[in-house]
Amino acid sequence: MLIKTKKYELPTGTYIKTALVAVLKQQWWVGLIYLAICAGYFIIPNWWWVIGATIALVIYLLFWLIQFAGVTQLEQGKFMFQKMYYEITSADIKIMLNAKQGMPMKWDQIKRAHKGKDHFVLFVSKAQLLYLPFKIFKSDNEIKFIETVLKRKGFLK
Repeated sequence: MLIKTKKYELPTGTYIKTALVAVLKQQWWVGLIYLAICAGYFIIPNWWWVIGATIALVIYLLFWLIQFAGVTQLEQGKFMFQKMYYEITSADIKIMLNAKQGMPMKWDQIKRAHKGKDHFVLFVSKAQLLYLPFKIFKSDNEIKFIETVLKRKGFLK
């Protein structure tokens, strides 16, 4: 079955939010390090433990925020924010700018996937993702087909 979506342009704010949340979910252990450093207060009672840990956590979050905001400004990342449509089959995903310009992507290039309440997110790397809102599909059957393909490929449970 071939699914041809409507044209869609990924807003930069949606990209930054989605990528940042994904990295924070992957690197949840950073919160444990923050709490461990803050626990130093109980060994040597001094508020600098908490202040230092909080500054380090803010710098960590700003690092990732700047990384993802930078992708939206780089020439190499501009293709992700152009208006394009997708041709999806069980063999591959074709990212199409128009009828003549496009790029095939095999399913094995996808590292992981996530299904939200109104979208699919396919992660190629930490900085590259395909955000597929349900509104770009023409019917519920297309959404179910993609969900089935993602389950079959082992991306969704």
